[in-house]
Amino acid sequence: MLETPTDVIAWAAALSNEAIAERLDGLFRQKAAVEGAIVVLLGEVGRRQAYRDEGATATEPWAAERFGVSIPTARALTRLGDKAWDIPHLVESLCAGVLSLDKLRVVAEVATPESDQELCDRAQRCSVRELAELARSHVAAKPPPGRSEHDRRFLRFNDQFRTMTVQLPPESFAEAQACLEARARNVPTDGETPWDQRLCDAFVEMIRSSAPGRASIASPYFVVVHVPLATLVEESGETTMLAGELERDGLISADTVRQIACDATVAVGVDDDVGHTMYEGRARRTPSDAQRREVMRRDRHCRFPGCTNVTFTNTHHIVPWKPGGRTDLDNLALMCVHHHHVVHSSGWKMTGNANEELTFAGPSGRVMTSRPSPLWTAGTRSRG
Repeated sequence: MLETPTDVIAWAAALSNEAIAERLDGLFRQKAAVEGAIVVLLGEVGRRQAYRDEGATATEPWAAERFGVSIPTARALTRLGDKAWDIPHLVESLCAGVLSLDKLRVVAEVATPESDQELCDRAQRCSVRELAELARSHVAAKPPPGRSEHDRRFLRFNDQFRTMTVQLPPESFAEAQACLEARARNVPTDGETPWDQRLCDAFVEMIRSSAPGRASIASPYFVVVHVPLATLVEESGETTMLAGELERDGLISADTVRQIACDATVAVGVDDDVGHTMYEGRARRTPSDAQRREVMRRDRHCRFPGCTNVTFTNTHHIVPWKPGGRTDLDNLALMCVHHHHVVHSSGWKMTGNANEELTFAGPSGRVMTSRPSPLWTAGTRSRG
């Protein structure tokens, strides 16, 4: 029995090349079999809607919160689970360790009950790359019914990574590409700026040049920066000090604060000595605009564990408000419409300080916790 990491390393070092390959063969088969069982069970969770027992709205966020996996991982496993009953041969091959999870993921989107057996046979003979080419050919041969190229257009923002993903109809894509490339060629460069960075600069310049009121003195942009007031009115000289936070982004230096203040309409959230926007409205039920903005900055999304909903959210009192009661930040949490209803349902209880930790106890007896955004707490530590 190997008891320590050192023992494991010594054990592996003593194996021959053939023995290592044989061990890996067995371990990857076991891995596939375990992943197959996970896929099947997640599919059953979805069919039963068992995730509702713990307040979740779908299998994906429930799995991410309960098992500590990423949203992309939970999404991939959940999608396979949802389709497991339609592709039994492929799923059984995964559970038997004959097929890898990567191969199943590639073909599952195009597999049907009619093509299940054929794709299963091909998957055992083909590489992941070959299967991807096969899947693409299936998609090209059978476009989604009733949806034109124009209907499939989209643009999505990812606030966490500051990225955008866009899909355009062919003519719009060609127009956008030609426009950006023409602008990028005119972007001043020292000869060392990479082409993709010049394209990025061209994109930002295009946005700025098309903004309403560009020719006016006042900036058309509205930027919210949370900073100690002294950062704007005093010259500390410490240009690298993290002195503020760009709302919904991250910590910024004093120099960056002053730079933004020169080129945008800035709403300054005046913070207290630990970096949190001052408390307001102690005798009013409705949070002030400043409080709502601070709750959004602190929570980023619904505070129910595992929920990442941002769009349909409202500020919610943890301890119910009553005349003369408190409407302070530690008693306010961002909740989506669904979970706002959940915490008012029979058997659910939410307690704690929203600035520190909230506890959610459901009718199943499971207790979950939720903390503020790490960026918000990092801002506190940098000013402490």
